[in-house]
Amino acid sequence: MDWLLILLGCIAGYVLVLAYIRTYKPFPRFITLYGPIIGLKTDQVGFFDYFRRYSGFLRIYGSIGVAMVVIVSVAMVVMLLLSVNLTLELKPEPTPLHKPQNIFLIPGINEFVPSTFAVWFAFFFTLVIHEFGHAILCRVEQIAVKSMGVLLLIIPIGAFVEPDEEGVKEASSWPRMRMYGAGIINNILVGVISFGLMVSLIGMAVPTQEPVVVGVYKNYSASEADIPVPSIIRTVNGEMVHTSQDVSDILNGTRPGDTVIVGFDKKGEINDYSLNVSTWPEVLGARESGFMGVFYYNGQGVIDTVQSLFSPLGIFMLLSVPFNPTMEGQYLRILGFDIADTEYYKVPFPGYWELIHLLFWSGFINLAAGLFNALPLVPLDGGFIFREGTERILNRRGLARYTDYVVSFVSTGMVVLIVAIFTLPYLFHM
Repeated sequence: MDWLLILLGCIAGYVLVLAYIRTYKPFPRFITLYGPIIGLKTDQVGFFDYFRRYSGFLRIYGSIGVAMVVIVSVAMVVMLLLSVNLTLELKPEPTPLHKPQNIFLIPGINEFVPSTFAVWFAFFFTLVIHEFGHAILCRVEQIAVKSMGVLLLIIPIGAFVEPDEEGVKEASSWPRMRMYGAGIINNILVGVISFGLMVSLIGMAVPTQEPVVVGVYKNYSASEADIPVPSIIRTVNGEMVHTSQDVSDILNGTRPGDTVIVGFDKKGEINDYSLNVSTWPEVLGARESGFMGVFYYNGQGVIDTVQSLFSPLGIFMLLSVPFNPTMEGQYLRILGFDIADTEYYKVPFPGYWELIHLLFWSGFINLAAGLFNALPLVPLDGGFIFREGTERILNRRGLARYTDYVVSFVSTGMVVLIVAIFTLPYLFHM
């Protein structure tokens, strides 16, 4: 199947539909255009009124969201400042992380975010959760909601809720801040819950006990013999082995310089390799037995690591998984990527890894969206909350006229910091 032709056909069809809508403006009540983006909308939004019966709780929830946005906003600004300072000190060479297309978490464009069902579902789910938060708090604060809908750019790329602009302007400061903060707290809460469910489910996978070789140590016999990686050790000196402990038990009877015949299974094909075992590296501890120079897949270690990450600091580790080049980071990619490591586990039900991937990306994208939106940068929600708070503070001192200048200065500073993180490595190594 030629996917390029399919893509070109979809683009051509979309352009024709776009031209038709722009020319004839069919169903203006339900279809609108935002540049090249088609918005499908409805004004049937009365169900948001259902949440008004919980106004007391939701106002408290929104107020907590505002407080959380302030805390997260300060933390994010500090992190940006520290990142820029570290970049200035270390002058690192540019990496794929610094490429312009990797600034935003757009599936298929960002090199670290795959274009899979789990990612697109999480991407769309994040937008819906965010926008519904705004809409619900609008109704709680008696601000009208005019419409809601989805945005299309060949495929669904987002959701939107359109509050009544006059109603927003007429509302007082705290209701507006609660409305802005609701989307952020929704994203952060859903992100934490998604990661929590993922961590709970990961323990249901049973890692294989087979001696799965996933790497070799340089300058040792396994590396020099060019053994297949990954592969499974089936025999050692003619003896069948079923676990890495079985292999160790046999090798405990060898000494450096001895030769062992090891049968490696690569995709069902077993081949014997003659390996001259060596002295154990000092970093792995002194032993009298011989050392082949292989290391095994540690499935239980991966599960234990994931379960230990459900903490404030651990969640940031989970957020780094797509970008982490370390060995630990590569092992943790099983949480969000379709890789061969999933074969080394027995799972409790079909679709188990698909569910893990769905929960990982729902947690990842919701938290990333919530943290980014908390920045004091207009037009982000954090920027609007910063504006409201700044105006309240300055108004008490008769200085409200300076609000726009302060907000513009801070917003510009945020843009400079973000751009600096991605461009400085290129400037250092031109």
